[in-house]
Amino acid sequence: MSKVIRIGTRDSALALWQANTVQRQLESLGYSTQLVPVKSTGDLVLDQPLYELGITGIFTKTLDIAMLNGSVDIAVHSMKDVPTLLPKGIIEAAVLERASSKDILVTKDQPNFDDPCTIATGSLRRKAQWLHRYPHHKVVGLRGNVNTRLQKLSDHSWQGAIFAKAGLKRIEVLPENHINLDWMIPAPAQGAMMIVALEKDTYCQKATAQLNHSPTQICTYIERQFLSVLEGGCTAPIGAFAKTDGDTIHFVGCLFSLDGKTQLRVEESIPTDQYLKFGENCAKKLLSNGGSALMKTIKLALK
Repeated sequence: MSKVIRIGTRDSALALWQANTVQRQLESLGYSTQLVPVKSTGDLVLDQPLYELGITGIFTKTLDIAMLNGSVDIAVHSMKDVPTLLPKGIIEAAVLERASSKDILVTKDQPNFDDPCTIATGSLRRKAQWLHRYPHHKVVGLRGNVNTRLQKLSDHSWQGAIFAKAGLKRIEVLPENHINLDWMIPAPAQGAMMIVALEKDTYCQKATAQLNHSPTQICTYIERQFLSVLEGGCTAPIGAFAKTDGDTIHFVGCLFSLDGKTQLRVEESIPTDQYLKFGENCAKKLLSNGGSALMKTIKLALK
């Protein structure tokens, strides 16, 4: 094993944690590795909502370029940040075992949600679901890495901010004062990590394949297929979650209007060995039940 596998990663605390996790696992298998941190546009531009930046690939594009020009061999991503269509020449090499998929609300004191509250999030999906449940609340934008967002919450008079639980746990900054939002459907692949490699690099593919967790790979495949069929390249408030239960896969997916007033939802279960078109079929069912018209409205509003 003479080749040094250069691992590309964003340089945020969470991204570095993820890359270090992959590095440790590869080195435990006998591979030599080197971390190569880079900054993405998504990390550098913090004064615009993600959908205004063209969210698809905003956190992955810089690493894609680094891989294609030969600066790094593999890249490690939060899977929910990865576009459903990968660049030509780059493939999904492994999906690591998923951590918590939950969204949480980090709070100040104990807010009374019956009263008017201000909640912070940079996610259209979280905003729409929150306003659907609490239409009398105000939702404000929040950008930055995990630590930056926690600091902004501390600096402002907001009653809370929404985070992915897995990210805060991974870098050990999960506050005690948080609420699990069990009712909120997560982003497709939330809580999972993906390794991508060059299609022509069989050495790195063979190495990273040993880290793949099949149940997580199947569930995230379904969620991302659902997302791909629904959005057609447009950012939208879409949630999706699949889980295995013995030989069965249970799936729930949703599409909301931007203001949260309209919710479309699909829930289905199938045998695990029939998963290949499951996400697509669930998306088509939702599209035929009002989703197509809602997506057109969302696309017009975001132009």
